[in-house]
Amino acid sequence: MKKLLRKVINPFLPSYEVVCTNYQIIPGMPVNKNQSRHSFGKGASQEATEFYSKVVNSDITKLMAPVEIHLTKRGKTIQQANFGPVESFKNNTRKAA
Repeated sequence: MKKLLRKVINPFLPSYEVVCTNYQIIPGMPVNKNQSRHSFGKGASQEATEFYSKVVNSDITKLMAPVEIHLTKRGKTIQQANFGPVESFKNNTRKAA
């Protein structure tokens, strides 16, 4: 009965995504922005929050500063973490190819 109920409810649950934006700073050049997205299935809130907390608490993430990390649910940001002066780079960036 529980499996049937999950199959019926699952398509209506929200999808989750962790978006990590890394800013590359080279003196004399425009600031580059690289984004990586990690998508999770519908209703995978536990997996997404565990992955988000691992990324935020990682020492490597803190060394890569400036980095901006978002946990999104249905395209809206639930949690956000910034390492380094991210706000000053947001306005003058170009997307890296």
